[in-house]
Amino acid sequence: MTTLDTTWPAVLAWRLERQFVSTPGPDPVSVARRLCGIQAQVASAAELAIAVRLGAAPRGDVGRALWQDRTLIKTWLMRGTLHLIPAGELPAYCGALGSLRFWEKGSWLRGHGVTAAEVDAIIDAVPRALREGPLTREELTEAIIELTGDGHLREALTSGWGVLLKPLSFLGQLCYGPPREGRVTFASPGIVPLPVQEAGVRLLRAFLGAHGPATPEMFDAWLFRGMARKAVLRGWFEALRPELAEVTVEGRTLFALAEHLDALAAARPVETVHLLPGFDQYILGAPRDLAPLLPTEARAKVSRTAGWISPVVVYRGRVAGVWEAKSGRPVFDLFEEVPEPLLTPAADRISALLAQ
Repeated sequence: MTTLDTTWPAVLAWRLERQFVSTPGPDPVSVARRLCGIQAQVASAAELAIAVRLGAAPRGDVGRALWQDRTLIKTWLMRGTLHLIPAGELPAYCGALGSLRFWEKGSWLRGHGVTAAEVDAIIDAVPRALREGPLTREELTEAIIELTGDGHLREALTSGWGVLLKPLSFLGQLCYGPPREGRVTFASPGIVPLPVQEAGVRLLRAFLGAHGPATPEMFDAWLFRGMARKAVLRGWFEALRPELAEVTVEGRTLFALAEHLDALAAARPVETVHLLPGFDQYILGAPRDLAPLLPTEARAKVSRTAGWISPVVVYRGRVAGVWEAKSGRPVFDLFEEVPEPLLTPAADRISALLAQ
């Protein structure tokens, strides 16, 4: 296996380019594909994540891709959070994530006040309920109760963050539909998940293409917080091994796609400043304890309570501060000195995007 020695500043510079931060991407679907999805429980943050990578606000392109062209799908995927995913990639994501079957664990069932039989009944009922088209959450709940005859499910289905619907999204049977009078609807994505092995290898290849070099543990943490079965995870890496190269980054051995080895070898640290929105994949695709990206003393301000990920100031590829928009301009909380001649243009760029 080919090897390479490099540094974290060089790797981070390569990631900035691969993730369309330092080099603009072509369109929202291509950006979502390259990033391995865009976390989207905060819709404005997802749209800004795309905008900063296009160099301009998409001006309705995201909504059109979601609700008209159906080239983007919004559903619960990695780590159980909402993501925007290219429709053509969804079979791979569902094939890999559907194998986790977290909803079969006794602790999960007890925590949500349902039995395994009730979850199976929901999984059976939802595809039948959605055959007639998109339904609001209330309509879907009533349809499930009618199909199962189990009124006990009403409270569980209408509380929380749609947790009882997440197994359906992992199985490729449910996604968001077009909003109706300001209300969320759910629809069938109309896909067939890929077999687990094929799906996992495809997903791993995509992950390394944007968030590599990485270890199996890094990939597993990004996918679903380390829940993948170790034998399955090893099988995905073994199947991809002919396409892999070892990269030693400051003494740590990681894996990258061999096709990216020349670009990684040529990558050099950068002096650029970028403002990225909350829940950005540049942060979410990396381990929280990766100090060269996220300094230890800054973690609490970036990764906050209830899973909230702050908008960040990236300088030299690493997080140098956080920001928030006030009156259309970013206000900074910097952890280290950032040159004003670099910070001001970055602030102007994000302000222009926020105003569109």
